[in-house]
Amino acid sequence: MATILGTSSSAILASKPFSIPSLSLTSSGLSFGRKYYGGIGLVGKKGRPQFHVAVASVATDIGSVQEAQKAAAKESQRPVYPFAAIVGQDEMKLCLLLNVIDPKIGGVMIMGDRGTGKSTTVRSMVDLLPEIKVVAGDPYNSDPEDPESMGIEVRESVVKGEDLTVVLTKINMVDLPLGATEDRVCGTIDIEKALTEGVKAFEPGLLAKANRGILYVDEVNLLDDHLVDVLLDSAASGWNTVEREGISISHPARFILIGSGNPEEGELRPQLLDRFGMHAQVGTVRDAELRVKIVEERAQFDKNPKEFREAYKSEQEKLQQQISSARSFLSSVKIDHDLKVKISKVCAELNVDGLRGDIVTNRAAKALAALKGRDQVTAEDIATVIPNCLRHRLRKDPLESIDSGLLVSEKFYEVFS
Repeated sequence: MATILGTSSSAILASKPFSIPSLSLTSSGLSFGRKYYGGIGLVGKKGRPQFHVAVASVATDIGSVQEAQKAAAKESQRPVYPFAAIVGQDEMKLCLLLNVIDPKIGGVMIMGDRGTGKSTTVRSMVDLLPEIKVVAGDPYNSDPEDPESMGIEVRESVVKGEDLTVVLTKINMVDLPLGATEDRVCGTIDIEKALTEGVKAFEPGLLAKANRGILYVDEVNLLDDHLVDVLLDSAASGWNTVEREGISISHPARFILIGSGNPEEGELRPQLLDRFGMHAQVGTVRDAELRVKIVEERAQFDKNPKEFREAYKSEQEKLQQQISSARSFLSSVKIDHDLKVKISKVCAELNVDGLRGDIVTNRAAKALAALKGRDQVTAEDIATVIPNCLRHRLRKDPLESIDSGLLVSEKFYEVFS
């Protein structure tokens, strides 16, 4: 994606006739005499400025400045533990990867013992997230090609036939703190504008920022009920509607919902649990050698994060490329009608409410096939993902614990054999 961005910026600038406004973007302005743009001297005579500048050179310079700014911003961020360095926890890692490949799976709920690397693994996904096209300056990360993911203002601009400035940006990962207020999550009135300009303006919240991205809630089972209601509403409709002080505004809020928690601290409401496409269970590593390896690698990361991340750079890049290829390949993956019927038969015999289990299992199996580079789903793909897609949907009594997946696996082999 980075290569695409680099070449596209040069190509766009090179394809347009060079003009004075184009130059004004690279500096505070042109004045007569000598100015330097990317090491090129511009010499002008009084009253007759000369613009003998190679457009490709200026475009390359702009691209290099943008890349340098991105690199500087990345360096200034808090170092994140590399995803490729996570030892074990294959089930959790697979569920996260499948959701990045196909966001329509609907997110993942990760439950497990404390100190098993749940939040570390989720946050390590930041490095692997691909780039997407968004409308520049839009607070809702509007998709320039999909009206369903456009904010109201962007949609109006499209209807009027106005040109949209499109940029590539990484998928957002937004943390939802347990103590967040409803106004901060949904959005509220911009008080500063109201006081200074005397107009009512909307200030977008976390749901707007998370549109087309990831919304992560750590200790989701401790989240206040009123925030759970907000998440349920947005997850159901894909839109967030805010009614505040005479203002009614709706904006797209389609996000991958990722939650983590410890079952000892309480269970989730069934309504919210059903909104998670997949469910991953994480256990404490029992193998002594693996435990030692985890402790040693964590110590190395804490001692020198930059050096540790550099050691896993090639693995991270390889995984990132694999995800990017799988996303582009996903639409061509097929699943036989016979396999679809068997998936639905498993869901029916397990007495799963609704059809969300059928839909998610089909999507997850396709994403797994795409990740493996195949264009056809096999029974093995379904066997891998179906316990994660169905086990949290079997519970009828709120006091029951979530099935480990054994019941789903037994039913799968009974139907598929």
